[in-house]
Amino acid sequence: MPLTFLSPLHRATRQIALWFEERSPDHASIEGHLLTYLVPYGPCPVSELTRVFGAKHSTMTSILDRLEERGLVAREENPNDRRSLLVALTKDGRKAAVRVNALVEELEQAIGERVSPRDLAGFQKVMRAIEEATGVVVRDKKQ
Repeated sequence: MPLTFLSPLHRATRQIALWFEERSPDHASIEGHLLTYLVPYGPCPVSELTRVFGAKHSTMTSILDRLEERGLVAREENPNDRRSLLVALTKDGRKAAVRVNALVEELEQAIGERVSPRDLAGFQKVMRAIEEATGVVVRDKKQ
């Protein structure tokens, strides 16, 4: 049976990562993605970040340590759960996220120029099928 869905998705993920590494080596890969995620969803618990990014807790701790050392994020007490921390962008982190998000928008536009509305609808249908087939919700929708 040909690998119709997962292999192309994996390849596309790698192509996108390399594209970002060329343009933003300081915020490439998961670090840049994490910064842009915190703009609309932060501050958020570390547990949410590990779930959304598929990283082990120890890996996420290392990533957050690096971002905190560079002054891009801050960990603060979670008023709703004293056992967990919230991760928030700093002023410099927000500026970095804006730069990374500009790259996201650039790539989104470049891809969008190459597909039709029908192509996009088909892609979105495949993405919904993946969610339904796996039964996995990566991020709970915020109210």
